[in-house]
Amino acid sequence: MGTAWRRSMAVIADVSSERATSGFLAFLPKAERDRLVRDTQFGDYRRGDSIIRRRGPITRVVFPLTCVISLVTSTEQGDIMELATVGREGMVGATAILGAPDIGNAEAFCQVAGTGLELPIERFMDHLRNDPALEGLVKRYLLFSAGQLAQTALCNTMHPLAERCARWLLETHDRVGPHTFHLTQEYLSEMLGVRRASVTVAASVLQRAGIISYRRGDIVVHDRAVLEAASCECYRVLRSEYERLVALN
Repeated sequence: MGTAWRRSMAVIADVSSERATSGFLAFLPKAERDRLVRDTQFGDYRRGDSIIRRRGPITRVVFPLTCVISLVTSTEQGDIMELATVGREGMVGATAILGAPDIGNAEAFCQVAGTGLELPIERFMDHLRNDPALEGLVKRYLLFSAGQLAQTALCNTMHPLAERCARWLLETHDRVGPHTFHLTQEYLSEMLGVRRASVTVAASVLQRAGIISYRRGDIVVHDRAVLEAASCECYRVLRSEYERLVALN
């Protein structure tokens, strides 16, 4: 995996601003990063907390530190499917740069409890107007996000559930680090847009192979390399695109 992707997954201690900085903001020059971070405040998010409501106004941007945020869409009947996952490598609310009042038929909520940096949308727009480096980074991230949505649509249509499940676990593992993370099979089935029974079968295969262990919703990844081999190509494609578009590697 590329060094820029690994760097984006780090939470950097910034002595001058006395705050932790998301891996995404680490791609900014230090002076610009410090100015932005000094304007933020810490947010502590619980699983299920709403970040941006469906067709609700974008009132803030969030740069995840240890939390993981899901962007999802749903049918009129209430069926849910995940569009994208955002951790310390990205941000939520970037579409505000386009002048969009909301995120349309989607919503963002906390998937894995943790912390992040928040900035009111008005202050964020002020920084954008005065910081070409930040503007460029956010625009590149939006371009990556568009590709991520396209890749997810392809993945949901073309790839077997077991490979999609492995990819989802890898992406979450990237964002939470080597720690155990909590994930119910019901929740994973919603994110993948399939029946719970199908997810149970896929997770059982991974567990019997010793790749993961699963107990009462707590998942531990034991063999990262084998899990990557079990994943579809989308995991590698998206990491490569992040390196190319966001990190400019």
